[in-house]
Order: sequence, then structure tokens, then C-alpha cells
Amino acid sequence: MRGRRVWLEANQKVPVLKNIAYALKLIWHSDKMLLLGYIFSYTAKSVFSLFIQNILFLKVLLSVIEGNGSFKQYCIYLALFLAVSLGLKVFQWYFTYRRQYSTKKVLKVINNKIFKKAYELDVSCYEDPEFYDKYQRATLVLAYSYYDLVADDIGCILGAVISFICVITTVTVIDPAYIIFLLPVMLVFVIELFKSKAVYKRDLEMTTNNRIKAYIQRTMFLKDYSKDMRTSNIFAVLMQRFDAAIQSNILILRKYGIKLFMYSMVSSLCSTFIPIIGTYAYAGWQFVYGNNMNVSDFSVVLSSINSVRTSTLDIANGFQDLTQMALYFQNLRDFFDYEPKITSGSREAGEFESLELKNVYFKYPSAEKYSLENVNLKIKKGQTVAIVGVNGAGKTTLVKLLLRLYDVTQGEILYNGVNIKEYNIEQLRNKFATVFQDYKNFAVSVYENVLCRECSEADKITACRALEKSGIWNRIQALPKGGDTIVTREFDDDGVGFSGGENQKISTARLFAKDFDIAVLDEPSSALDPIAEYKMYENLIGATKDKTVIYISHRLSSAVLSDYIFVLGGGTVLESGNHTQLMQQKGEYSKMFSMQASSYKVYEEEENENGR
Repeated sequence: MRGRRVWLEANQKVPVLKNIAYALKLIWHSDKMLLLGYIFSYTAKSVFSLFIQNILFLKVLLSVIEGNGSFKQYCIYLALFLAVSLGLKVFQWYFTYRRQYSTKKVLKVINNKIFKKAYELDVSCYEDPEFYDKYQRATLVLAYSYYDLVADDIGCILGAVISFICVITTVTVIDPAYIIFLLPVMLVFVIELFKSKAVYKRDLEMTTNNRIKAYIQRTMFLKDYSKDMRTSNIFAVLMQRFDAAIQSNILILRKYGIKLFMYSMVSSLCSTFIPIIGTYAYAGWQFVYGNNMNVSDFSVVLSSINSVRTSTLDIANGFQDLTQMALYFQNLRDFFDYEPKITSGSREAGEFESLELKNVYFKYPSAEKYSLENVNLKIKKGQTVAIVGVNGAGKTTLVKLLLRLYDVTQGEILYNGVNIKEYNIEQLRNKFATVFQDYKNFAVSVYENVLCRECSEADKITACRALEKSGIWNRIQALPKGGDTIVTREFDDDGVGFSGGENQKISTARLFAKDFDIAVLDEPSSALDPIAEYKMYENLIGATKDKTVIYISHRLSSAVLSDYIFVLGGGTVLESGNHTQLMQQKGEYSKMFSMQASSYKVYEEEENENGR
């Protein structure tokens, strides 16, 4: 367990003792046995090996040899020594077994806390690079079992301190003068502190290079990058970056190499050379000329030097590790202490009647420019509304505001005439069925992806109907396991890797399976061909009869089928009206539709035939 190194990730001063106390509290509440086991194991081991075995038992043995005790007494002490040794071994065997359970329990408790907190975070946190980096670093406490290392170091330090006190006390009883030669050992703590700071600065300078290396190592094995990696020269570019990062780290290691070497030399001088030479010289002089030191005391003094050195280095290394780990637990504390800015109201969200944006302005936290400016629009119950515009017009931002993933910077959004901030946030969101532009399916069954829960037989019937309406059921039905097929092969050899369009249809099926007041479809057909897109919209119209539907798209097939259209551009509403009115205005909508006319010619003809 000893000798592990923790890499630092950020330049910040942290309260070491406070963070270690926080870590110990977290471990203690998760599983007391992990911390107690390490403390008892290291204390017993250190005291036994450094004090009882190397000093007390040695003194007893030599006393018998000198004639100061009987062989019977020696046998009794030997039996006690063997009993203690066996007892210690049994406990260590038990703790090795129990530790596996304890570490898994602590991992589970902390992991669940992190997952729960991550679920409660504002969406803005995931879009804030600084916060997201801190969140990633916080998870390293679990990824690299730093909680286990903290308990390990605390046990080691306490055991070393107790054995150090025992040894120093024994030597002092023999002759207080020996303390003079052991005093330099105390300087090791100061030297190791300076050494730790140098290591901190060195690792800090290497942080960027280590991130580059980690990014490239991760990218090489990710499926999302595999095709681009093999069909371009990007591999060579990444390898150049990787080699440059390594070369930069080599220069940093050279920069700090001499300084760290000098610290190590001085530390060795104080912990080994001066105590050993001084103690050996003084003990030899006393033994030969002093006439007041016997063989047993002489041997105990010499043996104590190694015990003091070992315990001192264990304490110094333990503190060094704890100092470096304090940064990660600081990140974990900051993560857990974060209070969401999007807070829930207390009002119950009743049946939907209207949704209105009044003078809405919005700017992302880290942005200088407004994404939405003075947006005014109103949607009534039963309407099918299209909000269209080019990429970057602010359409998706509008969806985030409606769902209170963000709050408006200025203005207000009204649900049934009341500011949405006053409503219970979960109830409000449950009024919406949303298909996001960046849809995601999960490595669970198709049925579970649709209903987002474990499915009973009755649930599966509901999911089948939803998949049929989204246009993917025939494909699912033909699979050996049907809707029980796992999406992706990442965890199941019998899983299926669906195409982009198929995945989007599975995601869209969630809407058909949900009871909702308002359907919000953010680019729901981005991965579909025009024919499949139009058929899906027809199914949506049937499934959302008497419901309110909001289409968010830069493709205008949804606009043709809508009762009312809002055209967004530059973060504001440029035009509004139905399809016919906007085409007659010859404005922005008319230009956009004309550019896409070839794809929608068939739809225009059908509309004219139906007289719509």
C-alpha cells in the first residue's frame, strides 16, 4: 500500500488537516471497520516489529545470555512473543479479507452520494468547463481509491508515532544523552515538507502535459473516434502532441531533479548517517570506557536507531501523501457543497392552458453575448407550433428555459399565466414530453429505453405501441429477443448497434409512451431521411391529437404541418404566422423554405390536394 503517488491537478491552496478530517468522517460514516482495521493493523505491526521484536525481545534474550535470567523465563517470554505474533497474523489475515468488503462498501456509499448530487446539479454545471473539471477530479477519489489510501496513511502514521514514542522512551531510560544523536531525525519532517512542496510544484507544472497524455490515451480507445482515426492523418497529429507532452515532462523532471536529489541527501543524512554514526560511536565509547553499559543495553540502543528511522520515514511519507490527497478531497467537498441555483417552487402545476414568454432575455453564465433577446410568444392549449431557424438561432436554448434547465436572465415565462419559477419543478417538467436534439439511448433493453424503467409484461405492450408509432417496431420485432434486445454491444454480445436513424426512432418512442400535456420535439428527425421524417410527423400528429405540440427545427417539414410558426434569428423572433402567411410575406421563412423546396415538394403537393 505504501509508496503510491497522487498526481495533483490544480493550483490551489487547500486546508490539508480540514480536508483529511473530512475524508476520515466520510470513511467513518461509510464503514467504520475500514479505518479501525487500518489503525489497529498498522499500530500492532509497527509496535510489534519496531519495538517488541527489535528491542524488548532482543533485550530479554541478551539478558538471559548475560546470566540475568533463567532459561525458563526466556521460554515464557518466547511463548508470549509467539502468541502475540500469531494473534497479529490472524488479525492481518482477517483484515485482508474484511478490507475487500469494507472498501466496496465505502465505494458504494460515496459513489451513490456522487451520483445523487450529480443528478441534482444544474445543467449549467455540465457546460461549465471549470466546474466539470472539478467534478471529474472529485470522481478520482473513487477511481483511484483515494479514500482507502487516506485510511491506510492514517493507520500507518498512528502506528509509527506510537512505536516512535515507545522506542524513544526506552532509549531515554538507558541514557538520555542518546536523544542528542536522535534529534536530527526530527529535522526529517521539515526536510520532507520542503521536498513535498517541490514535488507539488513539479507535478503542477506537469498537469497540462498529463491531461494531454490522458486525453490522447482515452481517445485512442473510444469508439466515437475510431472511424475518423483510421480515415485521416489525425493519428500522426495526436502522436506528435503525445510525444511533445512526454518531452516537456522530461524537461520538468530535470528541472526539479537536482533540488529533489539534494533534499533526499539531506534527509538521509539526518535520518541515517548522523544518528547511526553518532549513536554507534557514543555507545561504543560507553561500552568500552564507561563501564556502565552492558551488552543488552548496547544492542538495544543500536537496534533502536533503525526503528526510529523507519517510524520517522513512515510518518513523513504518510503526511506527504495526505498533503497531496487533500486537493482531491477539496474538490469532492466543493462538489458536495454546491447548491443548485434552479430551485423548486411550491405551486402545483395544473392542466395546461397556455405558455407565454414575455420579454425574455437569456445569456449563458460564461457567455458575453445574449442567446435570446426580447423574445415574446404565446402558445395555447391544443396548438401545434413550430419554432424554426438556422443553427445557432436560439431554438434549443428556448427548450432549456421552458423545462427550467436554466432560468431566464430577464423577463419571465408563464405557465397558465403564472411564472414557472413558482411551480414544483418536477411536476412542471412532467407536463412535458421531450425529444432532445442530442438524444441518448442507454445500454439497457429497447423496452427500458422507451419507458425509462424496468418493464412488466403490461409495460412491454405499451412500449410496443410506442415503437410502432415511431416507425421502428418492424425492425425491433425481427430481432431474436425483440424489445428485450440490449441497445449496443458494449455489455452484451447479443446486443444490437442501431443506426443513427433507428436510435432516434427509439428515443422518439418515449414520447408516444408518455402521458403528457405538451410535447416538445427538438430536431426530432435530424437523423431521418425526408420520407421517414414525414411519416414520423404524421404519426406524431395522430398521437398528439388534442395535445399541445412544439416543434423545434431548422428543417421545415414540421412547419408545414403546424398551426403556427415562430421564426427565430439572432436570438429573437423575426416572423410569426402560419405557413401560407409566411410564404406570402417573402421574408426569412420563405427563403428558408425555398432552399429546402426540393426535399418537400411532395409534401407541398399533398397539402394542396388536401386543401390545407
